[in-house]
This record gives sequence, C-alpha cells and structure tokens, in this order.
Amino acid sequence: MIMTKEELLKRLQDIEWEDFECKEAKSSLPKNIWETVSAFCNTSGGWIVLGVREEKVGKNKNFVIEGVNNAEKLEQDFIGTLRSKTKFNVAISVKSQKYDVEGKTLLAFFIPSSTVKPVYYNNNLSNTFIRSGSGDQHANDAEIAAIQRDQAFGSRSELDVPNTSFDDINIGSLQTFRRRIQQYNETLVYNEFDDIEFCKKVGITHHGNMTYGGLLMLGKRDSIHEHIGNFWIDFIEIPGDSYSNAEERYTYRMPEQDNIWESFKIIMQRLRLYVDNPFVAREGGFAAEDNSQLYCLREGLVNLCAHADYFSPMHPTVRVFDNRIEFQNPGTFIVSIDEVKNRNVSLPRNPTIINLFRYARLSENAGYGIDKIIKWKSLTNYDVEFDTSLLYSTVTYFLPQKGGQKGGQKGGQKGGQKTKEHLLILIASEPTISRKKLSEILGIAQSAIQKHINNLKQQGKLIRIGGAKGGYWKVVK
Repeated sequence: MIMTKEELLKRLQDIEWEDFECKEAKSSLPKNIWETVSAFCNTSGGWIVLGVREEKVGKNKNFVIEGVNNAEKLEQDFIGTLRSKTKFNVAISVKSQKYDVEGKTLLAFFIPSSTVKPVYYNNNLSNTFIRSGSGDQHANDAEIAAIQRDQAFGSRSELDVPNTSFDDINIGSLQTFRRRIQQYNETLVYNEFDDIEFCKKVGITHHGNMTYGGLLMLGKRDSIHEHIGNFWIDFIEIPGDSYSNAEERYTYRMPEQDNIWESFKIIMQRLRLYVDNPFVAREGGFAAEDNSQLYCLREGLVNLCAHADYFSPMHPTVRVFDNRIEFQNPGTFIVSIDEVKNRNVSLPRNPTIINLFRYARLSENAGYGIDKIIKWKSLTNYDVEFDTSLLYSTVTYFLPQKGGQKGGQKGGQKGGQKTKEHLLILIASEPTISRKKLSEILGIAQSAIQKHINNLKQQGKLIRIGGAKGGYWKVVK
C-alpha cells in the first residue's frame, strides 16, 4: 500500500476519513495511537500520519502540519513495538513512508486489517477498538463476539454439523431446488445422480452429516433450530417511508419458512410486485433477464443469503418501504465498501450457500455481485447505498415513485388480473405448489386462491395433471 505526497496533501484538505488518522507526535508516540492501531486491525485497515495537529475552528477542524522530531527513532519504536507482540496479542506487519512537507518531516504508517482478530493491547480483551466513522471506539461485547465469529469467515458453512444426516433435509425443498437446476443448468453432471449422491457432490452433506451451508439452505426447520437456534429470514412490507409514519405496522409479513431456499422463493415473488418486471408465465418463474430491475434485486437477495452471519443474535431482514427496499443482514462486509464496489470481490462468508445458488443459476458472481446490484442506478435513475458495521450490513435500493403509489399488492396493482398473472408465474415455478404456500406468498386467503385457480382453469390457462395427491399443475402458454 503506497500513498503519494499529493494524495497525503489532498487528504489533509478534508476531514479525517474512516481509513485515515492524524496525530501530533512531536517527539514521542501519542498514548492513543494504540487504540487506532487496534481499530484499523479489527476493521478494514488504514493510515496513521504522525506530525499533524488537529485544530478546531467552530464546528469545523483543520489540520496543521508541525512535523516530528527524530523521525528515525519514532519509526523504529513504532514498528518494533508492533512486530514484537509485546504490546499486542498478535504481531502486526506495518508499512511506513516518510514525507517532506514545507521543510517538515511527516511519518505515515499503513496498518492492515488483521487476519487474526480481535486485536487488542496490554493483554486485555477490553482494549479492543473498532473504527466508527473517523473515530476509534471501544468494541462492546456484541462487537467482540462478531469479530471472533468472523475468524471462521469463509469456512463455517462447509463444516459438518454433528449428529445430522440426510434425514434432516426438507425433501420438498430439495425437489424444487433440483428441478430448478435441471431446468437452468441442464449440463450439470450431478443432475443424473440420485438425491443422496447429489447432496454429497454439491456440498449439502459430507461424511454422512449435513454441512452448515446445506442445512441452512435445504434443511428442516426443527433440524436447523436445533443446531442454529436463531435462524430466521424476515420479509416485511411497511406502508410508509419509515415505521413511524406508516399507516399501519405492515401490510404483509412473510410467515416463517423452513430454510433459506423456501424464504428465497417467496421473497423473490413478493419483490416482483415492486419493480418493472414483466409478468410472463414460464418454467422457473424467477429466471432473470440481464436488464431487469428484478435481476438487480435478486443479486441483493442472494448477497443477503450468502453473506449473513447466521450465528449472530440478529437475523437477515428485507424491508420494503414506499421509497426503498432494504436488505439488512448480520455481519460486516469483510472488505471495505470501496473495495467491494470497485473490484471483483470473490470472498463469500458462506461459500457452500453461494455455490448452491450458482448451481441453480441464481448467481453468476461468487463474491458480492456488487456490479449487478449497482446496475439498479442505470435502470431506474435511483441510487443504491451500502452501509456496514461490525454487527450488520445494509444494501438499500431507492424506488422510483409511481404516482405516489406503492407498487405492491395494495398499491398500483389492478387486483384480480395481476394476481392471476402472478399465480401463473408461481405455479410454473413450482407445479406442485400448495394453496397454503400460494396464500403465504400472495398474502390472500386460501379461498381466494381457489377462486383464481378455478377462473384460470375455465380460461384454459391452467390444467391439473393427476389427482389431489401426487398430481401437479400445468400452465398453458
């Protein structure tokens, strides 16, 4: 990591950034420098610049270049302390640079994000700091726990879950998942295998046990809760721009689902109601078009499912407001937002889960899919915002406003016709889908579902193949 003199001077014209901290350090290392080292190590890394004094002018602040005395000794003391493990619980590799500005010497040190966390000093876990905005903050117990969980980043989902087996799989979920793969990934060699062998090959099971990723994706609800007690993906539609100004608490809330796959299917169908995406009945139901708004939202949903910290007390949540859709999941972006947005990051928190989505052709990117997410701006002229902390991350899509109405079931829909079109999509996606599941997705009574089905049958758009048990629906195109 290199910072040119021009880049340094440009930063000094601005306020302190999240990855940039200035300290006076005329003749000795400032006492609070260790807090900043800990904070940078525990988050995304950053620069510490010595020889600059902060001067407050009203509500603003300026940086005054004062320089340091005996730069060589300060540099050796700082680097030597970080590398020795006498001050911190881990050895810290640091890069240094020296600048001559106005005849004064400045020292800059780049502190990288540590691969071993949490990083704390004086052999005291309470001396764990994190970066928040342009300041260093004591990490609380929840944040320290999140940092410790992130030590398993990229590997936890691949581990075996003790005392589990193929019997912990939700067979209905497995069948619809495999059907999706057979329709959209026809050349996958695993399509020819039976269910048990298929699950071994794609990482759902391992050595006879479920993997954490496989259990979360396709497991039975009771089995998941036994081993991952807080599992729940929430989806809620709020009729307002915030909870405080909503006409009612919510107009739709997804019933608790067994696993990620069942949650994903319902949420995708609800999101159809809020974006410019044609209601075309076809097999697979939520197959993406490269230029659709729904495609951008789908990447956000896959990102939420694949990067959530499922061992956190929090749970992933999708909130639909009148003016935005928020995807919020427990866990930080493991790299900085700028890195995520400006380069192709391939670092999923749960590799098994992202791979399962890729097998089903529901994600083309093994990382965060940010390039697909930010395409929203070019399609809608509305922004996408990213925010992250140690405890959670949020991706917010701002919605085009259509005549002041919300685009959901109670907004701009023309009642029955749109509901019928949506029913055809759902049934094409899952021919054996039940009235109960259709009711959960559309948020209307099962009796209303049956009326729409009867009407579609009369119109010749829907045919029942087989009996009530073991039969399925066929959409007539």
